[in-house]
Amino acid sequence: MNEPGKPGISAPSPAYSVKRGSTRESVRLLPRVGIMVPFTVLMTIILLLLVIGLIEFEFLQNVAVRKTVYAVLGLSAIGTGLLVLNRLHNEFLSPLIALREWSQRIRAGDLNTQVPLPRRGEFVSLIRDINSLTEEINVLTGDMDARVRGQTEHIASKTRSLELLYDIASDLSTTRNLDELLEQFLDSLMVLVDAQAATVRMSSDDGNTYLVASRGLESSVVSEEKAVPMNRCLCGQIARNGGIGIQKGISDCNRHLSQPLLRAQCSELIVVPLQYRDRILGVYNLFLDRPSAELGKDVRDLLNTIGRHLGLAVEKARLDDNERRLAIMEERNMIGSELHDSLAQSLVSMRLQIKMLGEILHKKDVRSAQNEVRRLRAAVEEAHVSLRELLSNFRSRMDERGLIPSIEDIIQRFEEETGISVFLQNNWSGLNFSPVQEIQVFRIIQEALANIRKHSNACNVRILLDRSDDGHHSVLVEDDGHGITEDSGSGYRGENIGLSIMRERADRLHGTLNIESEAGEGTRVLLEFPEELNPPRLRAQGS
Repeated sequence: MNEPGKPGISAPSPAYSVKRGSTRESVRLLPRVGIMVPFTVLMTIILLLLVIGLIEFEFLQNVAVRKTVYAVLGLSAIGTGLLVLNRLHNEFLSPLIALREWSQRIRAGDLNTQVPLPRRGEFVSLIRDINSLTEEINVLTGDMDARVRGQTEHIASKTRSLELLYDIASDLSTTRNLDELLEQFLDSLMVLVDAQAATVRMSSDDGNTYLVASRGLESSVVSEEKAVPMNRCLCGQIARNGGIGIQKGISDCNRHLSQPLLRAQCSELIVVPLQYRDRILGVYNLFLDRPSAELGKDVRDLLNTIGRHLGLAVEKARLDDNERRLAIMEERNMIGSELHDSLAQSLVSMRLQIKMLGEILHKKDVRSAQNEVRRLRAAVEEAHVSLRELLSNFRSRMDERGLIPSIEDIIQRFEEETGISVFLQNNWSGLNFSPVQEIQVFRIIQEALANIRKHSNACNVRILLDRSDDGHHSVLVEDDGHGITEDSGSGYRGENIGLSIMRERADRLHGTLNIESEAGEGTRVLLEFPEELNPPRLRAQGS
């Protein structure tokens, strides 16, 4: 900033001094020589006085000459005074006025102002230093403003990035459809990086990447891009090897299509992997109107972090689908088990009875045949009742709102069909059971109510959902019926199968099922199971 040959701003100029106080600094401007009269003017006045003295001595007798000399000297004195005043104005008063105006403009915020530089005088060096200092302050202020603007833009970019990451993290905790999650993610990401289009592709074992979500593409292009071989373009390379890929333009993509991928010109294509731990699940693409370098130095780290979050979301959606599918398979196995234990046994019994009836009819034993027909009719009635119970049980699906609303629904239906009053006491809070756990608890309560309806002849039922201090959950179902007697299960064969099925369901929860009953004292069914949501045994069974 300092010009060659001119004093810099690193050290104070001799034309001024700096006086430091306890809390602030003040600058006091002092000329180096006399404050009012220059040295040359003073010498001129002294010389004039000497000349006057000599004239007085030499021409004392000549009055005319003396008057003439006095007139000349008076005019010279007046001229000298005017010269002195002019020099005082130019070299002292004008610079001081200029300095005052400069300070006023500086206080008003005009850092581009300069003090007019006089041609000569004691203030020349000082004004040069002041102008140099003003230029330095102006440069420093501009640099500070630029840095503040840069930091403000950086913070704004970080804020938008954090908002997007927060949205993705929030979506991970909700059970939403994967397609809906990907669509919303693309909308947010396009706004963040100002992209004109974006896509998400998933890898598959057949060597292709499949388009699962897109924004900004024509429907005809989406159809052509539905399945793309991994060895064809940059997307497949990133899906195999990882890392972030950047491609100038999309001419390589257009070579494989019957029409342009985008209507507008694309400056840059960014391909980012969707990564879950060490596995690459797919990629997402961003089509930018400007180079990614203009987005900031942290854009790659941000895009990579987003790819990991999205990979976690995709993996979570897959695991949820697998869990639902395994739960359905487990429930189908239970249906098969119940059909085998109830209807299958009844049908086998009826086949034997029909065979015996044929032999009796062949012997023409009418009385025995009539007895066998009655037993066969009873067996058919038993099978019909079992079938209706199975249909009723498996038509009662879990409510989408969760376990407690499902229990409330079957209680309401039970009261309407039987007229038995049911009191539900729920001490569970903050439930986070897996779908399979909810199904097992729901079926056990459903079977307990079915047994009460068939055998208990009760008037009141109480259902208690509780949790102990050691973290175990319990389900208590008790009634005020006549209890389990010796002949309560002596009707049709297979009527106690429900109790064994309830115990099997308790085993799947890694819990225990206890049934207590006394004649005339009602029946008490107690289920206890640990709080662990996904025990190893349940995962091994696919539940």
